[in-house]
Amino acid sequence: MGKERTIEIMDTTLRDGEQTSGVSFMPHEKLMIARALLQDLNVDRIEVASARVSEGEMEAVKSISRWASQNGKLDRVEVLGFVDETKSVDWIVECGCKCMNLLCKGSRKHCEGQLHKTLEEHVCDIRRTIDYAQKQGVSVNVYLEDWSNGMKDSPDYVFALMDKLSEMPIERIMLPDTLGILNPMELSGFMTQMVERYPSCRFDFHAHNDYDLAISNVLAAVTAGCQGIHTSVNGLGERAGNAPLASVQAVLKDHLHVSTHIDESRLGEVSHLVESYSGIAIPPNKPITGESVFTQVAGVHADGDNKAGLYQNALLPERFGRKREYALGKNSGKANILRNLEELGLELSPEQTKRVTERIIELGDKKELVTQEDLPYIVSDVLKHGAPEEHVKLLSYVVTTAYGLKPLASVRLEVNGETYEESAKGDGQFDAFVRAIRHIYKNRLGRDFPWLTNYTVSIPPGGRTDALVQTVITWNWNDRILRTRGLDADQTEAAIKSTIKMLNLLEDENKG
Repeated sequence: MGKERTIEIMDTTLRDGEQTSGVSFMPHEKLMIARALLQDLNVDRIEVASARVSEGEMEAVKSISRWASQNGKLDRVEVLGFVDETKSVDWIVECGCKCMNLLCKGSRKHCEGQLHKTLEEHVCDIRRTIDYAQKQGVSVNVYLEDWSNGMKDSPDYVFALMDKLSEMPIERIMLPDTLGILNPMELSGFMTQMVERYPSCRFDFHAHNDYDLAISNVLAAVTAGCQGIHTSVNGLGERAGNAPLASVQAVLKDHLHVSTHIDESRLGEVSHLVESYSGIAIPPNKPITGESVFTQVAGVHADGDNKAGLYQNALLPERFGRKREYALGKNSGKANILRNLEELGLELSPEQTKRVTERIIELGDKKELVTQEDLPYIVSDVLKHGAPEEHVKLLSYVVTTAYGLKPLASVRLEVNGETYEESAKGDGQFDAFVRAIRHIYKNRLGRDFPWLTNYTVSIPPGGRTDALVQTVITWNWNDRILRTRGLDADQTEAAIKSTIKMLNLLEDENKG
């Protein structure tokens, strides 16, 4: 066997990904994402901006270049530039960057219809820009914009352009399916032609997902001899987006058995970082990074996993810093219940398990979301014994709000039989409530209190606007993630129920 093939990953979340409708990263957010991509994930290269866009863009590129230079990663930072002889190069140099991804026209339609130039004129302009970049110490990769349409409609143009480019000091030729029009069969043929015709050139492929074929096209490109793949975190990008980084990593490793330098155990956290900064939520069923993709719902699956891992594939959640969960609902069955009880350390008799299962099925029929964190309370509700007692009780509370004034909360809380009262102001009713609770834990009990890291509100599936509200709160407790849910007709009350659940979980652990 020959040496294992390695594919280079260039992530363009900060350039092409930022072209997602409604997404605009602040300069400090760009720096945090760049650090996560290069340092935590170990992506080979990142494209961080388009030259000459704005002052904010320049500030962001300067900070990324400064950090990358201090950490020996500057050669892995790239900026999109244009065929404008000196302007893009000067902008990139001023930012402290050393690599330009030059946007050239990869189809006759773009060259003549947009630039109103002949191929020969365009080549002369490209040569002048590259010559100037060389003099300024800037290395150059070249995008062939609209290459996919070029290969479909004007392959003679593409090859004539490539004949000239292959003679120039260019590091990589980057082939984008700019409008996401190709299928894997077409792409395989086009990429094969490029690789065979220009064996000394190094080719990248840049997919778009308009037909939901980005990952399939990545497979075809690599199989046909492409050496680099462009990605974005969570598949951000114009229109339907780009090839998602997490999926590209899994497909390359598991289906093509090629290697990358990606630390896939960090994919989940970086995906959530970008989700937070972009404001674009990760769909629950998004492969690799979605909240539900490592959750088994059917009881027969849990039974099979218990016996022989029958319902597991190569996408083991532990690879990506996650763990498999077994959902609780009307399709769960005894195996799912047992699996969750086992993880919580709860032992029930067969009769007790049957009663708890019946209760969960009943809740599932009402469309209520049942989670592992809910299980001790369902057990307690059903059996009235044999489960952790309620160590923290909310005896009473008042939240007030008035125009022009901060909301105020007064809370009376019982913790392990002792009663405490505190008041606090906050930015909202629930924020005031949490601050009052925090005062009790910090000032009266001398204990730390978890930090709220995420807060989502939804109407349970099948619900109506006048029905129950579900609040899901994520807490950080000593670098551990706790996620609790509350259900109520009132949003604040649902959040408060979720908070009291979290406090009881902590007390159960302390008692243990």
